[in-house]
Amino acid sequence: MNPINVTSEIGRLKKVLLHRPGKELENLMPDYLDRLLFDDIPYLKIAQEEHDVFAKVLRDNGVDVVYVEDLLKGAIEKEEVKEKLIQEFIREAGIWHEERCKGIKEYLGTLDNSDLIKKMISGIRKTEIKDFTRRGLVDYLDIDYPFVIDPLPNLYFTRDPFAAIGKGISLHKMRTSTRNRETLFTKYIFNHHPNYENENVPFWYDRTDKFSLEGGDILILNKNIIGVGISQRTDPTAIEIFAKNVLKADNDFNRILAFDIPKNRSFMHLDTVFTMVDHDKFTIHPNIEKTITIFSLTLDGDHIKIEKEHDRLDYILAKYLELDKVELIRCGGKSPVDAAREQWNDGSNTLAIAPGEVVVYSRNYVTNKMLQESGVKTHIIPSSELSRGRGGPRCMSMPLVREDIK
Repeated sequence: MNPINVTSEIGRLKKVLLHRPGKELENLMPDYLDRLLFDDIPYLKIAQEEHDVFAKVLRDNGVDVVYVEDLLKGAIEKEEVKEKLIQEFIREAGIWHEERCKGIKEYLGTLDNSDLIKKMISGIRKTEIKDFTRRGLVDYLDIDYPFVIDPLPNLYFTRDPFAAIGKGISLHKMRTSTRNRETLFTKYIFNHHPNYENENVPFWYDRTDKFSLEGGDILILNKNIIGVGISQRTDPTAIEIFAKNVLKADNDFNRILAFDIPKNRSFMHLDTVFTMVDHDKFTIHPNIEKTITIFSLTLDGDHIKIEKEHDRLDYILAKYLELDKVELIRCGGKSPVDAAREQWNDGSNTLAIAPGEVVVYSRNYVTNKMLQESGVKTHIIPSSELSRGRGGPRCMSMPLVREDIK
């Protein structure tokens, strides 16, 4: 089996990467929620219980569930690799004062690999550093801030730091520095884990590129077409770079559809308003249906050719997917109140584990009923705490292997 194989959104899911929420959520504070891209503070115990249900649903349906921490632990077994990760992590956390770097490095060096990874994710409080003293001007200005290194509370949304596409991956430059350290873990996994280091997995984008690109904006519509959102988190120039790399490579992808969506918090990624649930069915937030603009990107020699589409969304999808028609299942139905509430709680953010079979949040009961009435099988998971992070089942999962659609 190829270590990476994803040529659709709906092929039967065989292997998926998750992160079970940890103590990073308990390092969220009301005064610093904006800094860490959160609107609320989930209750960790319940969030973990809900996430465990999510993982069990996947396993019960034949999915091999692997965790970020386990893969990263396997990647840093060699001492020199572990040392390099620590150095990069400290640097990318914005620590530059020589004595401060030395102190943090010494502290992290005392931890075994499992505890090291947990600490990198949960963040480091000033009280954890022995003999913490002010080392530079930043320390004097930030006297009330409790962390030396910020936590990574968004990591349970494993969809964003990278995307498995075809037999390669897109390793992302995240919009915010808060999340960019997450992609460092992916870099080490694919460069040093025994399952991947000798597989020559191609990279369609790299975290060192200048423009932001995030996984929640990437939808693999079929083996030929990839959808990418122009969103609050993904830059249009990044899409052009990504498109050129993918379309020039030796694979079946021949077209990128770029979806221009509103640039605000509630629509942060394309998959918060639009996901594929079956060969001919999609969820969609009704508020964007008439305003979304689509561009088609194809390769013309060595250049990207861009054409604006001038038709209804369902007609455009039917045309490129070579279908008679496409059904759009509207989040929240016909009620603007239900639509707004359930979209905020990721009613459109479904994870397909097979054609016409999806994982959804329990709280979005209006949308779930509409999915069921359209013939879609729903695996419903509890969501009171997980949803507080503003991400749904698709956000919380990164498929590594799917069966090809025949």
